[in-house]
Amino acid sequence: MPEFAVSEEKNRWLAQKMAALGVREEDLTETFVRSSGNGGQHVNKTSSCVQLKHNPTGIRVTCMRERSQSVNRFLARRELLERIELVSGVVTPEMKRIEKLRKQKDRRRRRNSA
Repeated sequence: MPEFAVSEEKNRWLAQKMAALGVREEDLTETFVRSSGNGGQHVNKTSSCVQLKHNPTGIRVTCMRERSQSVNRFLARRELLERIELVSGVVTPEMKRIEKLRKQKDRRRRRNSA
């Protein structure tokens, strides 16, 4: 697996997560295009936007959050893994957090309407 311009810990986490979900680098199609938005001349001259497709599931992710292509490659893989987890039905910490917020909102709504 390639190393990205993030910490060793994050690279290790990504490798473990990909192994746990059964996602291999060979299953990914990666393309690079020019980004848009903030970043000035750097963004206009380099292809830092990453488009990642997981061939077995057909899930496609585009990431142009950072100016660095390497960081965007890491972020795209992280987002792809989150989407694969969502499709597979695994309960993620993010899903638990959203459910907790939804319950709090429902409780407040019931309290205010009574």
